[in-house]
Amino acid sequence: MQRCGGGNKILYGLTLATGIAECLGFAGLVFGFASLVFVLKQDGYFSQMCVNATAANNTSYTDCSGQDEHFSLVFTIASFLIAFLSLPNGYLFDRFGTMVTRLLGISLYAIGTLIMAFSSAGRMQTLVQKQKTRKPTVPSPFPFKPIEISYCTVHIEQLSNYLHNVVTSKSRSLYRGGGLGVTMLPVFTHLYFLFHSLLAYSLLLFVAFPCLAVGGIILLLTNMQIGNLFSAHRSTIITIYNGAFDSSSSVFLIVKVLYEQNISIQTSFLVLSFCSIIHLLRTFLLMPRTHIPYSPPSDYSYGLRFGKSDARDKEETEKMRQVATATGLAELDENADAQGQLENISEEKVPSFRSCVQSWFFLWHLLWLSLMQLRHYLFIGTLNPTLNRLANNDPALVSQFTNAFAITQLCGILCAPWNGVLLDRHKGKPRAPGETEREADLRSAVVSLFVTALQCLLFSVCATVPVLPLQYLTFVLQVLNRSFLYGGHAAFISIAFPACHFGKLYGTVMSLSALISLLQYPCFTLVKNSLNGDPFYVDIALTFLVLLVFIHPLNVFLHCRRMSRERQKRPPVNLGLLTEAKT
Repeated sequence: MQRCGGGNKILYGLTLATGIAECLGFAGLVFGFASLVFVLKQDGYFSQMCVNATAANNTSYTDCSGQDEHFSLVFTIASFLIAFLSLPNGYLFDRFGTMVTRLLGISLYAIGTLIMAFSSAGRMQTLVQKQKTRKPTVPSPFPFKPIEISYCTVHIEQLSNYLHNVVTSKSRSLYRGGGLGVTMLPVFTHLYFLFHSLLAYSLLLFVAFPCLAVGGIILLLTNMQIGNLFSAHRSTIITIYNGAFDSSSSVFLIVKVLYEQNISIQTSFLVLSFCSIIHLLRTFLLMPRTHIPYSPPSDYSYGLRFGKSDARDKEETEKMRQVATATGLAELDENADAQGQLENISEEKVPSFRSCVQSWFFLWHLLWLSLMQLRHYLFIGTLNPTLNRLANNDPALVSQFTNAFAITQLCGILCAPWNGVLLDRHKGKPRAPGETEREADLRSAVVSLFVTALQCLLFSVCATVPVLPLQYLTFVLQVLNRSFLYGGHAAFISIAFPACHFGKLYGTVMSLSALISLLQYPCFTLVKNSLNGDPFYVDIALTFLVLLVFIHPLNVFLHCRRMSRERQKRPPVNLGLLTEAKT
């Protein structure tokens, strides 16, 4: 039952609305990579990987498979880190609370956007030949060769020339002095060239996008707890936030459209960087310092404006979170039957984090998420070369389908709440005699898990068929399934396991699934080197793997049926004892 004072309703509403806006505009940018790749190719990034080749009929063409491979590697690393680092992020959130975790996420997000904002590839191709001639003339003290790169802008080139003169003069003076100078000369010189390498824009992509990815998932993680303020619609709100996270990938479509209107991507990322100020203000004004407990007390408040109230309730709400919400039940449902009330009172002790990880629920849920996530990651990472192949390298047609894909991503926030409706459809209705709230939630989760698995199967089948017009349907199924996938994942973790372990379990599943998602890069390499760029057989193999995800809803269904049979075998409860206990 939702409880909040009249004054707090405005605070809760503002927190909910601004959280949706934050996730919608900033959290999941990296998944719009397909739209940005089109812009990066136009600017010439990794274009040195394109080579002239001769086809079987002796016609010459430009082979850019190496360029596609580099872009795919950037997305693979970013998507891997967004999941793999969810475990330390979840631990950080559980241990230190909302404010510390958000400050870390905002810092990473600002770093990623600033790197993109102050970098440019406009002079890459004109300077690459010049840079290749500049190599150190002393033996390297390191077990690797200097990386040959080009400068990002004329300002960075001038700065590098200045540092080169300084380092060279200092090294020569040390060298003339003998002793330490003889040893330090190679070190100074190669540190200088290592600094040059870090200024290369192609390398900066491998830094900027992981920062954007990890910073974005932290914003999502800290926002999902807002569902606790509206306990009757908790799952729906969690799925809305995940849908907004999915829809935020369309921001790169806006960047692409602005680029076509002669607004550079550096300007767009500079605007995104300034928005970090808004994230900071929201952290201090509309978010708690620690955590939002499940079904908080009626006078629960937070933010700088309510500093005294937050300090007063801090100890109380933390105890509620660690004890009462550990079972997923912060209060007794006033509308539940007497037997259910008695069972809630006599709830067993909280399971340990280790026992949760070793449970069958955790194992099958990990498989459920990992296989579908791998299917989505491989589809997004290879979308641009796939469209080029199906469109016979027609740039206008590729741009048209890329825009269509990005536009469908906007619908994620519209699709995700339907999964929440499936999960919350039993709220407010009478439960079966003796059925706890957790059992009712699990029973509703079965339908959600099955529908999500079915969507992924249909999406995978459509993506396998090499027909260009069919990809419109593929885009629709992809965004529908992706919005169900991550919202359902977070909702199931909050339902099936104690709330005090939510951050750690959410992060553990995401981190382990990230290891499986690394298979996307070997798959892409297999398609490029052995299958002549045609992913048909890889898509068929992934479609068969997707069939395994149906095990998870079947396992939860069998568990719910087993619990129902156990309830029917229990002896009736003496209601007099319950009444006596209440008095």
